[in-house]
Amino acid sequence: MTTNEALALLNRAVAREGAPSSDFDLNTHVVLPEGRKLTPAAVLIGVGAGPLGPELVLTKRSSRLKHHPGQIAFPGGKVDAGDGDAVDAALREAEEEVGLPRRGVEVLGTLPAHETVTGFTVTPVLGWIRDAFEPVPEAGEVAEVFRVPLSHVTDPARFIVESRFWRGQRRYYYTVPWGPYYIWGATARILRALADRMAP
Repeated sequence: MTTNEALALLNRAVAREGAPSSDFDLNTHVVLPEGRKLTPAAVLIGVGAGPLGPELVLTKRSSRLKHHPGQIAFPGGKVDAGDGDAVDAALREAEEEVGLPRRGVEVLGTLPAHETVTGFTVTPVLGWIRDAFEPVPEAGEVAEVFRVPLSHVTDPARFIVESRFWRGQRRYYYTVPWGPYYIWGATARILRALADRMAP
């Protein structure tokens, strides 16, 4: 996949209509309560040119964190009071977590929100990383910053549905492994939605 091809597909993904996604999409037996309060959050789906073609920037969370320790995630977090909107929050978090300067990101748009089992409504912000940067993991929060080929994580054939018991019930979820990295849960579900929107 070339840079021009990737940009065309990413812009198509942003332009397409689509429904919100959820960690519960594969678990139709779960009945979500009406009036539940969700915390706004945002993540950056940051893609840039790399030696393997267009690559996506992901993080491995610190094993010392209280929530989601050691999991693979996009740079991102809660929308703070000082943020102008979800895009601003995603760019701020990416700068804090991986040292990605916001001036080096061309924002292409946002994807439909994703609801997590932990009570967040996450806005995925799609951005093209124009300038090369040296990742600087945020001490105490990010154990590692790595890149994965965009073609791998946007190929529907690469996704596997797995399950495990969680809070007394079997929960199904997407995974899209890459080398030693087990990409699953909300991150994999958001990537699967992106893959579907990039498809012809």
